[in-house]
Amino acid sequence: MGHPPLVEGLLDPQAYPEEERPGTVEMLETHISYLFFTGRYVYKVKKPVDFGFLDFTTLEKRRHFCQEEVRLNRRLSPGVYLDVAEVRERDGGYYLFGPGNAVEYAVKMRQLPRQRAMAEMLRRGEVQEEHLRALATKVETFHRGAESGPETARLGGLAAVRENVAENFAQTETYLGVTLTTEAYDAIRAYSDAFLQAREDLFRRREREGRVRDCHGDLHTDQVFLLNDIAVIDCIEFNQRFRYSDVAADVAFLAMDLAYHGRRDLARVFVDQYIERSGDQELRDVLDFYCCYRAYVRGKVESFRLDLPSLQDPQREGVLARAVRYFALAREYARLVKGPALLITTGLMGTGKSTVAQAVAARLGGQVVSSDVVRKELAGVAPTERRYEPWGGGIYGERFDQQTYGALLGRAREALDQGTVVVLDASYRRAAHRQQVRELAQSMGVPFFALEVVCPEEVVRGRLAAREAAGRTVSDGRWELFRRQQEAFEPLTEVPPEEHVVVDGSLPLKEIGYHALRALYLKVLGNPQCPQPS
Repeated sequence: MGHPPLVEGLLDPQAYPEEERPGTVEMLETHISYLFFTGRYVYKVKKPVDFGFLDFTTLEKRRHFCQEEVRLNRRLSPGVYLDVAEVRERDGGYYLFGPGNAVEYAVKMRQLPRQRAMAEMLRRGEVQEEHLRALATKVETFHRGAESGPETARLGGLAAVRENVAENFAQTETYLGVTLTTEAYDAIRAYSDAFLQAREDLFRRREREGRVRDCHGDLHTDQVFLLNDIAVIDCIEFNQRFRYSDVAADVAFLAMDLAYHGRRDLARVFVDQYIERSGDQELRDVLDFYCCYRAYVRGKVESFRLDLPSLQDPQREGVLARAVRYFALAREYARLVKGPALLITTGLMGTGKSTVAQAVAARLGGQVVSSDVVRKELAGVAPTERRYEPWGGGIYGERFDQQTYGALLGRAREALDQGTVVVLDASYRRAAHRQQVRELAQSMGVPFFALEVVCPEEVVRGRLAAREAAGRTVSDGRWELFRRQQEAFEPLTEVPPEEHVVVDGSLPLKEIGYHALRALYLKVLGNPQCPQPS
């Protein structure tokens, strides 16, 4: 697909002033700009697009944001951002000099040597710890002098973070199954929303302490050039909500991108040096949250690039791979349950325990052990063979109950020994059985949570009837047994509140994974015995 006439015009070396006329012009297209590289200079032309979070749809807006880009980026790279140039039309052509009507505007920059970009140097293994210490010093000095105050805090504080996070998820739904799995999407969203709720006081305190400032907003390794005087380019000019932020969001962006390039060691050096300079020890408490947020933003931006009509197949493969990797990294930061953990479902038949167990396990990268399957294995019958036993009889009698719950404990131990998150899917109506699992978790030093699944009775009755009509199913639950189980169910008084997670099993199937994990993460964030964000 061809480019617009103005773009084709600026690819012609004759469009440039004689004193800087290049032999050839190279062009890079992003989802919001065209960049023209002449060897000495770069001219950036903004596309007439509206993504909601930015609006370049009128010439006046594009001129304004070109001016803002020059003004704001001179804070960190004064010798790089030179001017705003007019693109003039005459005789059917487009020029950056001479007479004609101004039909577009371009940011004029000094072209920096690509081989000195941190991302390129990382690929060659040339980035050293001293580079990160110098960069951390530069960034911390910049942050210390950056604008702050009530208006900055209002535009970049907790409310803005919530809006940005929600916007991220709204804008990436279309990429589910392309660059992002549903399980990762739900897990990252659950973590983000739970963290914002559980740590509201922390965000508010950092606002009051002046940690929200007029920052860079897009501080990753492609934007840093390791020259004699480190240059940091291309800050966010088009939306104050993205640029006004906690300083931790800038620090996290670079730390995350270093991790993306496989250099978590350099990320630690950068963060440690920044904290040493700033004295902001509390930054570590929000670092993983902002790393997750920034990785998700990068995955989103790479996904946007897949929609460029000019993107060719070889390029598409690289863009796709980068988007997938960034989303995977965001999910890694979002894992509040890190390492082995032991969870049980508990509740009445038909409430949705198995659905919750499968959804939570999938989003935590764990496995499910089903009491229905184990029970029938012990009985020597097929998993889907229906057994119409009376309450407390046959394979649902006391002896089989003890064998089944004992086998669940054994399989849980095996899974935990392998470092796995395991969800035991059963009714766990007896406190003694629940306590056995809790004691196993304590003896192995892993987190324990009881997921109590609740559901309105009319929904349960409909589900059990549908299950009965379907015939082949693992569960033998029936409405005529529901009241007996309800009467025999022992309340979870032995489970401490911080380990007791209530899940609404009546939610639509596509929502239940997110809601269950969000409820779980709220408990994790409120439990000092669980691993917390580093």
